[in-house]
Amino acid sequence: MLFGNSSCWFAIQVKPGLEFKISSVLKCKGYEESVPKYRLSDRDGRYAEKPLFPGYIFCRFDPAVRAPIVTTPGVIRVVGYGKTPAFLSDSEMDAVQTVVSSNLPAKPCCYEVPGQRVRITEGPLRGVEGNVAQTGDQRRLIVSLTLLHRSIAVEVDPAWLEIVRNDSRS
Repeated sequence: MLFGNSSCWFAIQVKPGLEFKISSVLKCKGYEESVPKYRLSDRDGRYAEKPLFPGYIFCRFDPAVRAPIVTTPGVIRVVGYGKTPAFLSDSEMDAVQTVVSSNLPAKPCCYEVPGQRVRITEGPLRGVEGNVAQTGDQRRLIVSLTLLHRSIAVEVDPAWLEIVRNDSRS
């Protein structure tokens, strides 16, 4: 990473539809960036890549040096509280990156999805935690970015699931 020595991920709100272009510009400026994506097929069987978090990209940078980020055409703002950028949870970003790198089909979904808190114990998502939603025989792991109030869903094998117990009541 060329700029700063921050290891935190920040969310950058961008004009929808420009996520990949802005990500490319930031990469050319020397930043580590990420646009988690999924494949969507149309009626003709062709595929298009779409961002899992439309209108947002993720970037590591020194929050004290935001000018090169916010002056990039198409960038709306760095997500935060007032003028203070808010970093994303490492565990949430790690979970999103694990889902994306697993090559399992993931899709955006509603943020407020009720479900049991689980941990994946096997397969390509081993170690990822989230909520599980059930539709018929299908189980979907819901992984959320709390700061953005956005979630993604990926279908998982029920045998991979372990309930996460809340030990605070013991």
